[in-house]
Amino acid sequence: MSESDKGKFSADISPEVIDEALQSVAGERAPDAVTKAATADGSDDTPISTPSEMEEVRSQLALSQEKGRETMARLQEVHERMLRAVADLENYRKRAQKEKEQMQKFGAEKILADFLPVMDNLDRALDHSNGSADFISLMQGVSMTRKLFEDTLAKYGVQPIPAVGQPFDPQVHEAMQHVESSELPSNQVVAELVPGYTLNGRLLRPALVVVAKKPNPGEALDEQSHRD
Repeated sequence: MSESDKGKFSADISPEVIDEALQSVAGERAPDAVTKAATADGSDDTPISTPSEMEEVRSQLALSQEKGRETMARLQEVHERMLRAVADLENYRKRAQKEKEQMQKFGAEKILADFLPVMDNLDRALDHSNGSADFISLMQGVSMTRKLFEDTLAKYGVQPIPAVGQPFDPQVHEAMQHVESSELPSNQVVAELVPGYTLNGRLLRPALVVVAKKPNPGEALDEQSHRD
């Protein structure tokens, strides 16, 4: 069988097979014919099978062969569809894998390109500081660069978390220290150690803060008694 014939089916029946089937049918039906003839006149000269019966059997075999070809054709069609489906699935898997690799390599390309001007401004500020003693100008340049950096982050949904002066919120704040204060409300953020950020409303990094608390009267009395 050649490579092109693989996966193909055939329902054709050769003439030799048909003749053998007819002979087998005739042989099986002969005893009945002989019995009938012997009963009628006592002789064994009755034909094994009539031409009409042979033609009927031949027609039935031809019909069975035609139905077999139709069934095999349908099976062949289903088989070919399955092969095409498997090939399409494999091609899709390869394309998805390639797109995944491309995304991993270049998914952040646009974001990184938007941050390049920030690097350019930092380089300009450093170059300016080497040839000038104007500290105020340097500070202004760095401040402008930070503003550009902040605006670029905001472009992608990154927003700073309000901290100083806000009530302490454990969802977005992380208390690193508590300080006593009789002037500030208890549980108010008095200082920000590290700023926090959200990304499109989701916490990206909590703000590390210092939180105010009310003085403990008992501790104040103990301290006063020690002084006395």
